Amino acid sequence: MTQTLTQDRSAAAEIVTFDFAALTPRERYKLLIGAVVPRPIALVTTIDAQGVVNAAPFSFFNCLSADPAILALGVEYRQTGGQKDTGRNVRETLAFTVNIVSDALLDGMNACAVPFEPGTDELAEAGLTAMPGVKVPCPWIGQAPAAFECRHHTTLGIGNSREIILGEVVYAHFRADTVDQVKHYVDPVALDAIGRMGGHGYATTRDYFDLPTMSVADWRGDRSKARRTRPDRR
Repeated sequence: MTQTLTQDRSAAAEIVTFDFAALTPRERYKLLIGAVVPRPIALVTTIDAQGVVNAAPFSFFNCLSADPAILALGVEYRQTGGQKDTGRNVRETLAFTVNIVSDALLDGMNACAVPFEPGTDELAEAGLTAMPGVKVPCPWIGQAPAAFECRHHTTLGIGNSREIILGEVVYAHFRADTVDQVKHYVDPVALDAIGRMGGHGYATTRDYFDLPTMSVADWRGDRSKARRTRPDRR
């Protein structure tokens, strides 16, 4: 291995350290995806300049801002160095839609991860329903518990293997049972989202609990107010 390891045996627990400058890209990748977990999964739908639909899952994904509402995707290049369909389509149409992956959508998401040849309609292959976008040209997935239509905001080229695409959310679709339409609270149980672990691993969000953030007074006084509790799911 090309990694540099040091061990501090004087600590209470044994610590292994890695100098990322001495690691290969693959070694860095394995450490990151194994430790930064669970990662939310974006099943991203786009169209190309001819209107052909593409769908692909990405776990290098998150929400970065609410004002403006910004979602971020880390899109890897092909091994040949060329752009994947998602990156190329966003560049051509300046739009994409993020579909949240629920447990019920797992098999469809996995089908969309198959490396089909360019121009393949992954939604058709997966048996998923393409619903027309309202403010963007690309569709959203009818089976998704939530979907966010995004206009392209910024693309960051960060090296020879990946680009980071930022999109501003301009419209959202929620299955009615997942959201309180007055208070705008999303029900995590109804959403039933899944997350990506390391390797081929996935995790559900069903082991859910509440943990209130403490005030300074709570921290210095009655810390029992911040004990974690499991919501009543009846």
